[in-house]
Amino acid sequence: MTKIPLHIAEKLLLLQQGETISASSAKHAVIDEFVDENIVQRTGRVQKSLSVLNNDRLKVYLKNKFGINDLEKYIETLKRTDVKRTDLTEVSSNSKLKKVRTFKGFLINSYSPIQAKINGNSLFINPEVGTFTFISDYETFEIPSNITIVGIENPENFRYIEKQKYLFENIKALFISRYPQNQNKDLIKWLQSIQNPYLHFGDLDFAGISIYLNEFKKYLGDRATFFVPSDTEELLERYGNRELYDNQKSNFSIEEIEEIKLNHLITMIHEYKRGLEQEVFIKCE
Repeated sequence: MTKIPLHIAEKLLLLQQGETISASSAKHAVIDEFVDENIVQRTGRVQKSLSVLNNDRLKVYLKNKFGINDLEKYIETLKRTDVKRTDLTEVSSNSKLKKVRTFKGFLINSYSPIQAKINGNSLFINPEVGTFTFISDYETFEIPSNITIVGIENPENFRYIEKQKYLFENIKALFISRYPQNQNKDLIKWLQSIQNPYLHFGDLDFAGISIYLNEFKKYLGDRATFFVPSDTEELLERYGNRELYDNQKSNFSIEEIEEIKLNHLITMIHEYKRGLEQEVFIKCE
């Protein structure tokens, strides 16, 4: 079903209310269609104007051709930022009238049980190995203050967190996934709404550091730190990838980084001229 854009709907409402408007302010195929159907007329030689010939026919045509029963309500719905597909169906019989993000939120994982809350109700986070929990209503998602949020950059590490327990023995962690990446804004909004510390676990190379600084640190400030495992130097020397070093350029200012461990990591990356992908930390059985 053809949709009427907001700015044209607003012009049609003016016409429906009996006003005459400039034709140049409402140039659109939909307007041409109403003119061709003798519902709206264009008059004037130089400065053309638009007016309604038959208001009843205008309303009937809006209903039959565009599924619009109430033009005012249609306009109000298009202007809303919290619109749902059911609202769009109600005002235009077209759930795809406006782009709506119904799949908002982010993935979480944990290898130990965590008692949380969502929408004021108790939520027990204890996913089976091989499954994850998706948090959609993140605005009401609450976790205990003693939980450290560990952001996982790569999907494989997020999938196999139980094989990386040895890295996080000193903290009680809730793991969150950076992917799918189009959900990242939701993740940041939630992280900004809580006070829990954030630990970023990503690739130990310039790209991973840039992701941390530009997508997380800039929004979370001192609450965020970059995770540098204790055996990083040994693994960097043994399994480091020279191409990661050669192909990546640091797009951040080292002088502005105050994290001692992160600065030490950067020094090691330059010393060995290698980058280290975080998948190396997954312990094979």
